[in-house]
Amino acid sequence: MSERWAFGADPLPQTVRAAALLRRVTDLLVALEGEDDAVERLIADLEDAEATLRPVVPPDPAPRVGPAADGDGRVYLDHAFSIGAYNPCFPEYEIVVDDEGRAHGSVLFPIAFEGPPGLVHGGVVAVFFDCVVQHHNCEVGLAGKTTSLTVRYRRPTPLLTPLHFKLERAVGDDRIRTSGALWMGEKLVCEAEVDAIAGFRGNLPVASPRRGQQP
Repeated sequence: MSERWAFGADPLPQTVRAAALLRRVTDLLVALEGEDDAVERLIADLEDAEATLRPVVPPDPAPRVGPAADGDGRVYLDHAFSIGAYNPCFPEYEIVVDDEGRAHGSVLFPIAFEGPPGLVHGGVVAVFFDCVVQHHNCEVGLAGKTTSLTVRYRRPTPLLTPLHFKLERAVGDDRIRTSGALWMGEKLVCEAEVDAIAGFRGNLPVASPRRGQQP
């Protein structure tokens, strides 16, 4: 198997801890039956954190990548693997890539990703497939930008339910095609076909590392 294809900086340990907590708290917030003093305290704490953190991050929101690598923008975090580990807007999952280059894993969608009652929003399912396919491609060392993604919903995707998935890919010319399936036990929940450009590691732009605490 080729070397893993990573691009960008690793998330800070605090960022990983905060992402998981924010996702769990979101589950609780959307389940509340009425207003609560704890939420008022949370809002106040978040407003204080926003005011405190804003001066210590780069004022330019553009990532320091490519021609902007020496600029004043923000650090770009690696989006190849487990985005949900540091960004609560993305799902978390477990994935294993076998010696044959196939992949399988598991996912459990929290309430934060609800669409219809008790079910996962279909757009989140599409995001999930895009994430795990890119993770798979980067793990085996040949990846590139997604060019198309098709999801076929066979039955509603349930929240708070252990699900498992499988991925198989084929590489031809300058394209990577992945077929994926998401299962609830023996029941097929949905299928996906994802096409990506087969890129070259040497063509990756420069990504600036962290520069430490901003003044």
